[in-house]
Amino acid sequence: MNICPSRLRTTPGSVKMLSTMRALKAHVRGGRLLLDEPTDLPNGEVVELVPLDEVLAGGGDYLDAEERERLHASIDRGLEDVHAGRTTDARQVMATLRARASGR
Repeated sequence: MNICPSRLRTTPGSVKMLSTMRALKAHVRGGRLLLDEPTDLPNGEVVELVPLDEVLAGGGDYLDAEERERLHASIDRGLEDVHAGRTTDARQVMATLRARASGR
C-alpha cells in the first residue's frame, strides 16, 4: 500500500500541514500498517495517513473552494505574464537563489 502523510496534529484541535509531502511505503500485516521510515518527528507525535488512492480521488490536495479559486487566479495571472513577456530566465533565478543560499 502506498500512503501519503497528509497532516500532523500538533495539539488537540490544531492541524499543521506538512511543508513537504514525501511518499511513504507501508505494508499491511495483521490488519496494521507496518511502516519503517526514518523521521525527525518527536516520539509520540500523531501522524494521519491517508491511502494514496483517496488523496488522488479528492483532487490530490486539501484545498477548499476559496483556496482553489485563489490558486487558479494566481495561475491565470502567471500565464498572462508569460503571454505578455513578463518573465525571467530560469537560469538567472537559480543563480540568484544559489547566491542567496550561500550568503553571497
